[in-house]
Amino acid sequence: MKNYIPYLLVVLLAGAILTLYITGNRNKKKLLDERVTLRHQDKIPYATYVAFQNLKHLFPSAQIRVSRQEPGYWDSVSMYDSKQAYIAITDRFSADEIEMKKLIAFARAGNDVFISARYVSAVADGFLRCASSAFEYTYNQAPESEEEVKFSLSSPPFTDTIHYQYPGRSYYSYFSHVDTSLTQILGYDGSGRPDFIRLRTGTGNFFVHLEPLAFSNYFLLHERNMSYYTKALSVINPEVTRIVWDEYYLRKRTETGSQKKKGWLTVLMSMKNAEGEYPFRAAFWLLILLLLLYVLLEMRRRQRFIPVLKKPRNDSLDFVKTIGRLYYDKSDHLNLSRKMAAYFLEHVRSRYKLSTGLLNEEFTRNLHFKSGVPETEIAEITGFIKYLDQAAGVSEKQLLLFHKQLESFYQKA
Repeated sequence: MKNYIPYLLVVLLAGAILTLYITGNRNKKKLLDERVTLRHQDKIPYATYVAFQNLKHLFPSAQIRVSRQEPGYWDSVSMYDSKQAYIAITDRFSADEIEMKKLIAFARAGNDVFISARYVSAVADGFLRCASSAFEYTYNQAPESEEEVKFSLSSPPFTDTIHYQYPGRSYYSYFSHVDTSLTQILGYDGSGRPDFIRLRTGTGNFFVHLEPLAFSNYFLLHERNMSYYTKALSVINPEVTRIVWDEYYLRKRTETGSQKKKGWLTVLMSMKNAEGEYPFRAAFWLLILLLLLYVLLEMRRRQRFIPVLKKPRNDSLDFVKTIGRLYYDKSDHLNLSRKMAAYFLEHVRSRYKLSTGLLNEEFTRNLHFKSGVPETEIAEITGFIKYLDQAAGVSEKQLLLFHKQLESFYQKA
């Protein structure tokens, strides 16, 4: 009966958790999907499906491709051609120095680079000679005086200054400093701070926009906000022939920018019921406590003495030494030399995977490369082995020299 106690506890606990979950979520209303993906294929409020699909209407003669490769490694556009455009709408534009150099070189060749991101890396700020600031408001954190998020485009270059707004979330990012001698301000946030700039480089342009949610499905489909999208992207050369919609920075993970994915256990522990309590968290700790009590009361482990085993001896080495001493005492130096040579060749075959059929210069060179022993020493060993095949006898001096050469090889290999 005791063996069924853990299973009974688990079944009872699972039933309690299921009951709490059902009763706590019975009257739960369906909420707006607030995930911010900014992916071109997602149709949730904070994605860019509408923006991506309307590119073909703004640039009807351009080939539009999606890329997830780092800058400079695109398949659809060339680093050296002109009349091309690069568009990246992402939460974090975490470009490093190499990536910035490639993007600027791409723009300098007569192309347009359009970046829309809440956060711009310090490296990118340095290249663009500006300073950006990012501060995220959620719905509950938004100032009471601002019921809706507002953006505007500057006049000039646009025909007139038009304000756009929507009741969604915003990051409230802006440029705290720009080099006015190099930079043209194209847009502002609801507080009148610049959030959209252009820098000219070579025969191309580099655009940086700090409100990526202005290109979200929610914003563009709200009232007349589609004109914001049309005007903002009208700064890109209308004669572009190729456009790369880049999602590399949506996938790029950095220490400062990547959001760690929550595991199923974390999500489970954070669930609340209708009363604002955490039933799964309490149930989890109760389960841990019950299992701990079960282990302490029912799973008593008896320690037993474990004998110390002696390390096995290598008797084969003693046997080899005994046989070698026997041949040496009998002055059978030729036979002992041949056995030493046979052992050496077997060692070469098994360890270095070399054929020992021909002990020529090629064999010497290959063994040198694999063992690291000088070719001259290997040549002396192989020369003596070939001598043994025809020798009628071997002196004690020759045997000792051969033994010394083999020992030197084994130590250096």
